[in-house]
Amino acid sequence: MLETEERGKTNSMATLIIITGMSGAGKTLAVQSLEDLGFFCVDNLPPVLIPKFAELIEQSNGKIGKVALVIDLRGREFFTALAESLNYIKDHFTIHSEIMFLDATDSVLVQRYKESRRRHPLAPEGMPLDGIRLERKMLDELKNSATQVIDTSLMKPARLKETIISRFTHLENRMLTVNVTSFGFKYGIPIDADLVFDVRFLPNPHYVETLRPNTGQHSDVYEYVMKWPETQAFLTKLLDMLHFLIPQYRKEGKSQVIIGIGCTGGKHRSVAISEYLGKMLSASETEKVSVSHRDHDRDRH
Repeated sequence: MLETEERGKTNSMATLIIITGMSGAGKTLAVQSLEDLGFFCVDNLPPVLIPKFAELIEQSNGKIGKVALVIDLRGREFFTALAESLNYIKDHFTIHSEIMFLDATDSVLVQRYKESRRRHPLAPEGMPLDGIRLERKMLDELKNSATQVIDTSLMKPARLKETIISRFTHLENRMLTVNVTSFGFKYGIPIDADLVFDVRFLPNPHYVETLRPNTGQHSDVYEYVMKWPETQAFLTKLLDMLHFLIPQYRKEGKSQVIIGIGCTGGKHRSVAISEYLGKMLSASETEKVSVSHRDHDRDRH
């Protein structure tokens, strides 16, 4: 009975989302997406004012229940106060707080600056790449403490909005979101992955002519990948590890875990393994599990 009451208290907490990350990675679209979910949003609030804002949230008696604040390098003279302010909130308020960090590769960010003809805030007179590298160095510690990291490198605006809405729609339940994503190593490792597993040691359907055009979502490819003893041994050990790790992440306050499964092209083996993991992890009612495939549609023939 007591456990039920405590869960109810947690679910009724106000929610504070800090939106931050690399300039050009999509913070404007992120805050618009949260506004669509009913969040009260404030852009460029100095971190030193966050505790005062938290007081207003608590004094609203539930009228302000979901808040998103954009904190970026436009207010960099106050930026170092962010961690101190969030720790103060944890110690003095019953507010659930998270940090959502938006990221993208340097090459993608450079391209976005070229297309928009904007200047990077840390390199107003220089090359965008210089500002991007400096900004990444300044934000490295903050990224490591983020509860949500979203890599927008390959995302179109509609996909980014869909991702944010999916991840924050279920905040009231305080469920840990587990995203299993397949990828191809030849296209790079997902920069937002918490765990990465390489399945290139498994027999490759690419070399079976009848299987090559299909992906790991097709039954013939899926069954081919799953039939090998080494596949079954690997999955047994991997699931055992994940069943241990995921509750530890939840205990530490993380709201999402991204598991990357990689093969050479991200089309066959990694897709099949990701589909299997998604199915098995979904059996737990304590996590929200989703499966995505970053590269499975590349090089289709």
